[in-house]
Amino acid sequence: MSDQDKPDLTEEPVPDTEAVPTPFDSKAFLRTVTTRPGVYRMLSADGVILYVGKAGNLRSRLSSYFNKAVDTIKTARLVEQIAGVEVTVTRTAAEALVLENQLIKTHRPRYNVLMRDDKSYPYVYLSTEHPFPRAAYHRGARKQPGEYFGPYPHSRAVRKTLGFVQKLFQVRQCEDSYFNNRSRPCLQYQIKRCRAPCVGLVSAEEYRADVELTLRVLNGQNKAVLDELVTKMGDAAESQNYEEAAALRDRITDLKHITDQQFVEGKAGNVDVIACALDRGQACIQLFSIRNGLNLGNTAFFPKMPADATATEALDRFLAQNYLNHAAPPQLIISHAVEDIEVLASVLSEQAGHKVTISSTVRGERARWLEMAVNNADLALAQRLSTRAGQLERFESLTKALQLPEMPERIECFDISHTQGEATVGSCVVFDREGPARREYRRFDVKGITPGDDYAAMRQVLDRRYTRLLREGQTLPDLVLIDGGRGQLTVAESVFEALDMPATVALVAVGKGPARRAGEETLILSYRDGENRHLAADSAALHLIQHVRDESHRHAIAGHRGKRGRARKRSVLEDIKGLGAKRRQALLTYFGGLQALQRASVEEIARVPGISRALGQNVYDFFHDK
Repeated sequence: MSDQDKPDLTEEPVPDTEAVPTPFDSKAFLRTVTTRPGVYRMLSADGVILYVGKAGNLRSRLSSYFNKAVDTIKTARLVEQIAGVEVTVTRTAAEALVLENQLIKTHRPRYNVLMRDDKSYPYVYLSTEHPFPRAAYHRGARKQPGEYFGPYPHSRAVRKTLGFVQKLFQVRQCEDSYFNNRSRPCLQYQIKRCRAPCVGLVSAEEYRADVELTLRVLNGQNKAVLDELVTKMGDAAESQNYEEAAALRDRITDLKHITDQQFVEGKAGNVDVIACALDRGQACIQLFSIRNGLNLGNTAFFPKMPADATATEALDRFLAQNYLNHAAPPQLIISHAVEDIEVLASVLSEQAGHKVTISSTVRGERARWLEMAVNNADLALAQRLSTRAGQLERFESLTKALQLPEMPERIECFDISHTQGEATVGSCVVFDREGPARREYRRFDVKGITPGDDYAAMRQVLDRRYTRLLREGQTLPDLVLIDGGRGQLTVAESVFEALDMPATVALVAVGKGPARRAGEETLILSYRDGENRHLAADSAALHLIQHVRDESHRHAIAGHRGKRGRARKRSVLEDIKGLGAKRRQALLTYFGGLQALQRASVEEIARVPGISRALGQNVYDFFHDK
């Protein structure tokens, strides 16, 4: 679907903060609802979208929320908060499915199952149009001429496959610009990972034969390639060409090893096997990708789930979000039957350009594939819950150690990084009860302060962060950590007071202690009148604070180093009006460097070819009028 065909999702209802909200009259609303297919959006009293759903019959689906007792806690809580419902009528149920997916991704409602942000899947790319093709990792639009193999579930699987190809057939992986400018073989030739076509050490015909074998292996024709190599090895031995026979023997051994690792028994085909496991409100979705009879690997997804959401809901959301953005293979095998499976298969078929079938009941080899996916989903979820339990224990310890009224759900931590006042950057990291929420991290480019003034930098960062959150009605943290001592805490308190931050947001400064050693941190609690507190070095609460603080420190340093590196690559001469690249180069060449140019007079500067006296005066003034 092109950008111009996508519906406009930018307008949202603006709540009237002055008016007293009236209860939602569901009966009056249902009398006006159409029976046609479409999408509905349930809104809270302040206009926030709580839930987005689709229906083949809008009246029937919406009536199920209001005309009978709901069967889950999640739905009951949702209905209690509904202050309005908006509907968008579509021509077909398939259009409703596409629109629902777009709205969920745009607004991320709290009562919908939310998958992670989409990223394009990686491929192996073979530039077959080039006289000496290269095999490479590729992610993104497939616009370059050549062959693409995949998609692979993750980048590790692609790089592993490229390693096999390089070892087996010595097909180059270097960029064309590197290939075109070689005058001698590179290290890849020395370690027998490339046959050095760049300097003519292999003929085009020989190299093309290796490329053809690579194509066949990537297409799953391993057995045919093995048979061909065995025949060639026998011919070489009969001709007493024992060196070539030994090389072919080694290649056969490697290819058999790879085939044993990747081959899936049964008919070759393109299949995705998707299984969902659910326990204690957490879901895990395992995706196995099988292409041309080869298992390309698997990856796990952990969607955010509202309370009482089911495995079927999680799987339904995964199928829509994943395959409406990436073409589905001809067959999807799933662990749970999803709602409107025929509509979903029809939409995915249209999206992929070929027929897509979705099956939840399979037999034979496919049943074993599904069992393998289910087992992996169960194991990954158990591991995730174990880690999550440890994280929850640290949050409980923190709540007790800091005497917080209730366990925080969201922690934000701030740090400032600079080098003697240069390239000041502020960082904000966010943790929830599952650990770092990295997609919500933020960096702040600090400007307009006295270089090296950490207090002013912290003031600016906090003011910018929470002014925006308050203005946009976004989620506020329950606990804010400031990397610093009492001075930084005072700055934070003044910002919070000026912004009228809710009293529920606890503020704590994390001082580094007298010797700046881990385990000796001083915690200054703003909400307890600046009380100092020291936690034991083995305290789980302190370990959580250190983790959050160190992550904020790392994030700030990374931003600072990037900003400093960019600034140092830029010439100060670029700020002089009328001084282009050629004239800057002429000045630096004439004077031998910036320091000599700074000491030069107007007359000396004007002697440089291409520099007039007026421009020379501008250059002189730039260095001396500061």
